Amino acid sequence: MSALAGVALGLGAYTFVYARGFAYFSNDPAACANCHVMAENFDSWQRASHHTAATCNDCHTPHPFVPKYLAKAENGWNHSLRFTLQNFPDPIRIRPANAEKLRRNCQRCHQEMVAQMPSEDCVRCHYRVGHGARI
Repeated sequence: MSALAGVALGLGAYTFVYARGFAYFSNDPAACANCHVMAENFDSWQRASHHTAATCNDCHTPHPFVPKYLAKAENGWNHSLRFTLQNFPDPIRIRPANAEKLRRNCQRCHQEMVAQMPSEDCVRCHYRVGHGARI
């Protein structure tokens, strides 16, 4: 039993190091592009209007410390599982729970501008703001 646990721990540690897992604890947008699937998203973000004002985490994760790292852990697990098993949509799509985090962050940053507007999905109309034109 302990040998099996050791193998699982060793394999997990190797995978974490090989996949540059510690990079995901940072706020560096390049960490989100570690996976080739996200390269187009990263490239389009660099051309977008929010490139100079917001990183991936500013838009896609909650801002308080604990919820932010819980969201990063959940997304990291889901991404690594889907990428390992190659069962993700192409092009990659945001999940409803993550779209809600995105909407809340749009409203938080732009609260003065949107205070009188109905609470709707900002990216329905402003889909190029975060990621710009796609190649």
